[in-house]
Amino acid sequence: MSDTKAVTACLILIGNEILSGRTQDKNLAFIAKGLNDLGVQMHEVRVIPDIRKTIVDTLNECRAAFDYIFTTGGIGPTHDDITSECVAEAFGVGMYRDPDTVDLLTRRTEERGQTMNEARLRMATFPEGSVLLKNEISAAPGYRIENVFVMAGVPRIMQAMFEEAKAHITGGNRMLGRGLAVDLGEGTIAEGLALVQARYRDIDIGSYPQMRQQVGFRVSVVLRGPDADVLDRAHIEIMQIMRDLGGNPVEEDPDKAQASAEPEN
Repeated sequence: MSDTKAVTACLILIGNEILSGRTQDKNLAFIAKGLNDLGVQMHEVRVIPDIRKTIVDTLNECRAAFDYIFTTGGIGPTHDDITSECVAEAFGVGMYRDPDTVDLLTRRTEERGQTMNEARLRMATFPEGSVLLKNEISAAPGYRIENVFVMAGVPRIMQAMFEEAKAHITGGNRMLGRGLAVDLGEGTIAEGLALVQARYRDIDIGSYPQMRQQVGFRVSVVLRGPDADVLDRAHIEIMQIMRDLGGNPVEEDPDKAQASAEPEN
């Protein structure tokens, strides 16, 4: 087992539209998978409104608790896009207007037959000390300030910014996975899974029940951890438990195991 300390991250989703249900977040899964590939573990996700004090307080709390913070939303041209001002307040710095970004946004705006205005210039204004993250999709960049990465809420734009952010991220051990599925009810295997989890505290074991018509109960079990040998040992033990209970376990891709909307009663 490696003694390397886990590198952790928190994602802050900012926007009234998410909390109201008007917009469905599509960024969490992309960022979490991308971070795992870099050896960074997503430990927490928060969804907060476009309220200045809430954003500032959340940023300060989270940046002290995690190695990396990622935010999405609130860096556009409208009055409720206040994330950058909040980041500046959280870090106790002023704001500056980046001339290269002004030139880029002006060219893009004029190419579309539109006029540059103060609202659009908001997207060229950043907290002092920021390192800009290029965005080839819509030109307006995201940015990094210390351990905080600030990105757009629009998925395609966020993804472009995240690709730029990767060069600024130093990860640890990548989380590995093992998966299996069995034709048993979740309640049948629960006790055995708990015993294995108690023996292997450095891995995470999750079970995801499915109810299939004309087939009956099926459970996907996913094991995740940084040590392949430990995962393999726990995986073998769980396979044997399932067989002893009369099941027929099969290997399954841990990234594709899906939870049923209706768990076993």
